[in-house]
Amino acid sequence: MSNDIKKTMWKAMSDSPKVMVSLVGEDMHAEPMYAQLDKDADSEFWFYTSRDNRIAKGGKAMVHFASKGHDVFACIRGNLTVESRKEVIDKYWSNPVEAWFEKGKDDPSLLMLRFELIDAEVWDADPSLKGMFKMLTGKTVKPEEMGEHEKVGL
Repeated sequence: MSNDIKKTMWKAMSDSPKVMVSLVGEDMHAEPMYAQLDKDADSEFWFYTSRDNRIAKGGKAMVHFASKGHDVFACIRGNLTVESRKEVIDKYWSNPVEAWFEKGKDDPSLLMLRFELIDAEVWDADPSLKGMFKMLTGKTVKPEEMGEHEKVGL
């Protein structure tokens, strides 16, 4: 079952890679970021940001995700580290990214961070017919009647 829910998470994230990111142990709110996903990399993804961004120092971090249809949710734990490989920075570069950096890839404020995934909790909110009936009629619903929830290693 873990592989199925992982596939569900990755599919949902590829459809809408907008997430909320925060550093663990810091007294700050999470902020929206656009994850640069790679179909061949299932243990990391990347963020373009600036050197003065609140997550720029990296370290332990949490990424929170809700799918477009609000049927897949994930809280992903990992580590943010500076990505300095030019080929990776070039690979995900695009016009929407460039719009944030006045001097393009040569902008001194440009920073790319790699998010190395450790594990996640994933919810696939796909209620059973029985669960939906109970919810619509005000009867007590059991969590397993509302979809899957798993802690998975990444």
